[in-house]
Amino acid sequence: MTAAKSLRQHLARLLGWSDAHISFDDAVAGLPVLIRGKVPDGLPYSPWQLVEHIRLTQADILEFCVSREYVEKAWPKDYWPSSAAPPTGNAWTASIAGFRTDRRALERLAMNPRRDLLAIVPSGTDQTLLREIILAADHAAYHVGQLVVVRRLLGAWPGD
Repeated sequence: MTAAKSLRQHLARLLGWSDAHISFDDAVAGLPVLIRGKVPDGLPYSPWQLVEHIRLTQADILEFCVSREYVEKAWPKDYWPSSAAPPTGNAWTASIAGFRTDRRALERLAMNPRRDLLAIVPSGTDQTLLREIILAADHAAYHVGQLVVVRRLLGAWPGD
């Protein structure tokens, strides 16, 4: 295996691995419906807000990586849901599915030998594909940790 292919595999795995922490998939698994829109005392967000924020941000990073017509979104309005609870019964499932779909797209970008990892993304100034994939993984890991804390504070963490 070449060094470049090995790097690409590690980068693709970084988006969903759980070597040093829990994965997104494990963090959202089995969360009771009645807890999804609850905000624990002393914190500013619910599980829904964290899950949807992770999805919205990753979708934005993916769009930034592939679209020459990318338009910068408004912070924080376009990156955080407006309500603590999912707006519909299907919103939670749709958000998780959207996150997984976009994560697979980022993994494919990382693995694509025709994509130069050090090339500036189409709409970027100095942002490379490598930077954006690492950013997506880092952002998700940060908020997954917060989701675990929120679940624990709400008494919705398995084993607690």
